[in-house]
Order: sequence, then C-alpha cells, then structure tokens
Amino acid sequence: MRPRFRGDIQGLRAIAVLAVLGFHAGVPFMTGGFVGVDVFFVISGFLITGLLDREIGRTGRLRLAQFWARRIRRLLPATAVVLAAVAALTIAVLPVTRWSSVAWDVATSSLYVVNWRLADESVNYLASDDAPSPVQHFWSLAVEEQFYIIWPLLIVGLLWLQRRYSLPLTRVLLGGIAVIGVPSLLWSAYLTETSPGPAYFVSTTRLWELAIGGALAIVAYRLPRLPAVWAQLLGVAGLAAIAYAVVAFDESTAFPGVAALVPTLGAAAVIAAGTTGRRSVTDLILDTGPMRDIGTLSYSLYLWHWPLLVVAAVMWGGDDGTLSVPIAVTVVGFSVVPAWLTYRLVEAPIHHARLFVRLPAWSVVLGITCTAVGVAAALVVSSAVPKPPAYAADEDAQGAAILGDDPMNDPDGQPADEVAFMVPDVLEAPEDIAGLGDETCISAIEGTELESCTYGPDDADLTVAVVGDSKMHQWLTAFQRIADERGWQLVTFLKSGCPLIRGEIEFDNAANNDCTAYNEARLERLQDDDSIDYVVTSQVASQVYLGDDASRDEQVDAMVDDLRRTWSGLEDAGRDVIVVVDNPNPPLDVMECVARHTDELSACAFPRDDAQHLGGAPAQLAALENTDGVGSVDVRDFICPGDTCPAVIGNVLVYRRGSHLTATYVSSMTPRLDDALTEAMR
Repeated sequence: MRPRFRGDIQGLRAIAVLAVLGFHAGVPFMTGGFVGVDVFFVISGFLITGLLDREIGRTGRLRLAQFWARRIRRLLPATAVVLAAVAALTIAVLPVTRWSSVAWDVATSSLYVVNWRLADESVNYLASDDAPSPVQHFWSLAVEEQFYIIWPLLIVGLLWLQRRYSLPLTRVLLGGIAVIGVPSLLWSAYLTETSPGPAYFVSTTRLWELAIGGALAIVAYRLPRLPAVWAQLLGVAGLAAIAYAVVAFDESTAFPGVAALVPTLGAAAVIAAGTTGRRSVTDLILDTGPMRDIGTLSYSLYLWHWPLLVVAAVMWGGDDGTLSVPIAVTVVGFSVVPAWLTYRLVEAPIHHARLFVRLPAWSVVLGITCTAVGVAAALVVSSAVPKPPAYAADEDAQGAAILGDDPMNDPDGQPADEVAFMVPDVLEAPEDIAGLGDETCISAIEGTELESCTYGPDDADLTVAVVGDSKMHQWLTAFQRIADERGWQLVTFLKSGCPLIRGEIEFDNAANNDCTAYNEARLERLQDDDSIDYVVTSQVASQVYLGDDASRDEQVDAMVDDLRRTWSGLEDAGRDVIVVVDNPNPPLDVMECVARHTDELSACAFPRDDAQHLGGAPAQLAALENTDGVGSVDVRDFICPGDTCPAVIGNVLVYRRGSHLTATYVSSMTPRLDDALTEAMR
C-alpha cells in the first residue's frame, strides 16, 4: 500500500529551503535561516525510515540494492550537473587563486565527503582566511548521503537482532535509533562548545537530527489516536518553533548543539500533526499550491543558489566581497531558472525512468557516471591552474628595502598599476608562510598542548621568546635572520587564533576554551623560565570575549586592560616585554584582488586610516599608553608607506591571505625590524 501524498511535508521543504535562501541572501530578519538544513534532516530521517519500515512490513526484509538505486536516481544526476557548472563558472569568473581549492571541494563533493574536508579546514590556520567555496553547501548533502548508506545497514542489523532473540520489532528499532541518536546529541552539545567549527560540519553531530525523524516514522502509526485539538496545537507549535529559530538565532548562536533541538523538534511536531490524517491548521500554510511547488524544487534550488551567490559576489560584491541584500535576493530569485530546468530535464525524468526502475543495476552505472562527472570536473579545474612563472633571483625584487628612511614620503611606496614582475606570484602566495627551517612552529586552533620551536645556539647570550598568534608568527622569517646575525636563541610559543592574554578569546562566536587553557600553560612557562630574557609578542585580536550580551566597546576595553595586566605580570617576573604593533589590516582580500587586476594593481590599494582601525593595533596602542617598562616595535610605515596602502612594494606582494604578510615581504623588512628591536631593547 502506497503512503498518501504528504503535501504538508512538501510545504515544510519549502519552509526549509526558503529559510536557507533568505539567510544566504542576508535578509535581515532571517539571521537563523541556516536551521532550514536541520529541518531537512528531520524530513529525510522521517521519509527514509518510513520507507524502510514499510518495506519490512510488506516483505519482512530490506532490498538494499533497490533502496540505494532509488537514492542514486533521485540525487546524483542533479548533483553532477551542478558540479560541472561550478567547474565552468570557477574557470570563467573566480580568481585563479581559488581554483585549486575549488577543485578539491568539487572532488570531495562528488564523493560526498566534503563535510569532513570543511571540518578540517575550519581549524586550519593556513585556510582560515579563505573565501567561501561555491560548493560549501554540499556539506549537508554529504551528511545525508552518509546517512543513506549507514541507516539501512543499521536497520538490517536490528532486524537480525529482533529475529535472533524474538524481540518486538518496534522496540528494537526505537532502541537502535536511540543508541545512535542519544550519543550523537550529547557529542553535538560537547563539540559545539569545545570545537564549534568542526562541530557544524561533521556527521556525528547531526545524526541525532535524522534520528528524530526516524523515531517519528517508527511510531507514526500511533499518532491517529491523538485528539484533534492536540494535533492542531502540535502543528502550530512546530511551525512557531521553526519561525522562532529563523528569526532569533544568528551566527553567534552555539550551533548545532542543544540549540538545534528548537528547529528539529519543531519540524517533528509539524510532521507528527500531519501524520494523524486530519486536516491541520498548518496545512493552510504548507499544503498549498505555491508551497508544494517550491518544495518540489527545493533540492535543485538548494543546489544552485549558493554557487550563483559566490560567483555574483566576485562580479558585483564590494571591497570585502559581500553582496548587498537587494542584489543577493535577485541572484537567489534568478536561481529558480536553473533549478526548474534541472528538475524538469534531469532530476524528474531520470528519477522515474522505466529503465532504471526495472533494472536497478543500471542505477549503479548511473551513479558511477555521475560521480565520475564530478571528479572529472574537479580534474579540469585543477589542470587549468596555470603554473607560477619561474623568476630568477633578481635584485629588483627588493620589497621594503626599496623604501628610504622616510617611507611616508617615498615615491617608491606609492601604488602603481603595473610592475615588471612580482614575487611571490599570487598562486604561490598562500604558501609563502614564515617558519623556522622546515618547521611552521605554530599550533593549530584546536588543542591545548604547549608546543614550541627552539632556534639558535644553546649558549646564546640572549634568549628571545616569540609569543602570540598568527600575526606574531608571520615575523619568524625576519627574526630568524636577526637571530643568525646576533647569535640569539629563539623559542616560540605560537598558537593560531590565540593572543597572549589572560582572558577568553572568541572563536566561531564562542569562547575559545583551548586558547584559555593554552595561555595558562604558556604564561606559566614564560614566567618560570629564567633563561628567557625578552618576550616579543603581537596579535590580531582586539577584543576579549565577554559573552553575547557585551558590546564591542566593552570587549575592546577588556582587551586593553587584559594586555596591560599580562605584560606587567611578565615584567614583574623579570621578562622584558616588546610589543610588535599589528600591521594594517586590509578591508579586502589583496591577493585575490591582484589576481583579478594584474594590469591595474592600484585597484587593490586601500586607505591606511581604514586599515589601521582593524586588527590588533588599536588595542595594543591603547594598552601601551599606560604600561611602564614595555617596549614597542612599530614598522607599519614600511608596510603602508603613505595615505594609501599598495598591494605590491618593490616588486614584492605584501599580503597573502587576509591581513597576513607574505614571508617574502617580511624578509625584506628584516633591517627595519632589527633597527626597531634594537631601539626597543635599550
């Protein structure tokens, strides 16, 4: 017996996709629209588990091959079309600096493991400033595909267990779902607090959401007994919960964690209300023609809207690469066109094609073909990445060395439209990173272990501790040269996203507990190790994390106070502290801009006044004003020599990712940094 068509679920799909589209378009009152993905998870858990449960009821077994064949026909053809389109758009529109990363994203998306790649990248210092991928939204599809593989196998195992021990089937299925779902919820709550970046993407923090839908499908036959008034209230309450999450949540909400219970239980309530078979109040919203139509297109809409937004941001975005809300909404609206074409010409025809329905083996061929299309698209993008030009060592690549003692009035520091050559090339710039020898000498965002590098002779007369986050790390190239010349020993205590403070710092809209624990050990080591003469530190962070209710001014003031206490505490312990003032932070991605404007480099210049108000410099300078005994190094004039900061100085690219300097440019600043350090050490 075929289940009745659930128009309300189609409408709920429409609610979910509209929430996601509104969030991605930046619609102001839809700051929590990302919860639409969680609604989709509950729907998928309900429908897939219900389908499997009904097959067990009819036949007493599961035909896994037919189940997976249906999933292949339903999902993979449209995916292949979109991934091929993303590859073409990448080469046609996106800066060449993104091509290699997008190729990897497309490949892992076609294999439905991109969520794990994104989880890894979310805590990767080298990728922390990367622009969003045009297939970033495939993370949720990867979670669902992994569910479609694991879930039927779990149910087969539960079915064997039920028969082996003559147990009630319903209890066994619910017990098995609980064994998966409850630990997943607990893990989600824990990981969201400790590692919010990976927690958002990994499958293990989301299985419980699909399990809610699965449990509802198992007990659905009991729901017709629910009194009509309770069914009505349940549906209204469910829609209200989803609406509340869409409006009240935002990017500062710790998510998924326990917060995801609001939209998921809301979705379950709406589905449960419709399962009773009675006409619900919510049907007046959900089970209508327009909502059913949007729900039908929801998969294709979800696939298409995000790549188009990413491409539009490159074409029409501001200096920071963001679209205005009207343009973003227009782009999202336009995505209906390719979504409708994909549904009518690809998704629906293949899903219902008689050949694949009669011969499931052909669905396997289809799946392999679609996956191959995605992998081939990734290979095309990867092979299209040009090789960086091979420049011979050239004295003309002077970088900061081209500037005189008065850089602010030096014409060589003014923005130019063209240069004869540039090092590093934009394709090499992401990897032009400081380090000591073969060691990067910086700990990842996650983890609390106190790692360090030591460089230079053990019997050195002076030991300098290089301490801070990635903005201190970027100076290692110059410090290594200075240490070689002066016979210093360097010891590093560097952690990405973790400035040297005593308070809490923010990461992914939550307190970075790993940084707090790391700083306790780092400060103890710095205070107790009498071999350390100087602590040289810098940072990009400008505010302490005081919770969601604190204003930015309060957080900045707290950072200033914290810096003073931290530096003074080290001075009291006998360490001389020197602060390297943070470099100007550009309001645009300079590296990507240069890749797009090779003949008009002045388009990538930016006002110095705007850049100096970003990053750690304002808090550092304010803290230095009333802190006796702490020295400072300020070489910003050699990074931005004038009212406008150029992208290239002395044929050297200044910035790599975000606000980080290239190691090549830092190396060219060694004499200036050495002079400033000598002055600070007097």
